[in-house]
Order: sequence, then C-alpha cells, then structure tokens
Amino acid sequence: MNIENAQQAVDEWIKNHGVRYFNELTNMAQLTEEVGEVARIIARRYGEQSEKESDKNKDLGEELADVLFVVLCLANQTGVNLQEAFDKKLQLKTKRDHDRHHNNKKLK
Repeated sequence: MNIENAQQAVDEWIKNHGVRYFNELTNMAQLTEEVGEVARIIARRYGEQSEKESDKNKDLGEELADVLFVVLCLANQTGVNLQEAFDKKLQLKTKRDHDRHHNNKKLK
C-alpha cells in the first residue's frame, strides 16, 4: 500500500467507524501521546533504562502504526497529499545528503 492509498484507507475508516476526525489540535495531542509511547519502548528496550514488566509485551510495530495513523489523519484533514510531500522530501534529502553522509567520519 502506498501513502496515497493509506490516506484513503484512513479516511474511509474515519467515515465508517470514527464518526468524524478529531480536530487538528486534538490529533496533535494524540500524535504527541503516541510518539511518547514509542519513545518509552525504545528507551527501555534499546536504551539504558530498565524495562518494566508491564512494558515487556508492548508491540513497537503497533505503536509506530498508531503514530502513522494519526499522521495520516492530520494530513487528510489539512489537505496535505503525503505521497507527494514524501516523494519531494526524499528527492531533496537524496540530493542534499548523499555526499554529506558518505563523508561523515562518525558513521564509519
């Protein structure tokens, strides 16, 4: 599924199951909450913090999907074609960062 199809799938889900989109500020707060859940898993599972027993069954993929869902909601409700924006950003990063990263001694 490409990003455009994902945006469409989220829009259909909202219309069929979600009644309507939460407003943009609510979704921004929701996004912050979801990113926090991802950060918690990363910090405890891959970082130096110890993982609580209650966090050991948390699914990183599921939490990342929550982040993606809310990002797609925000794109839909603000009229952003995320496929076009992503393609443009990837092209920019490719042009701007190719040599920069290859020449970065910290990455060797």
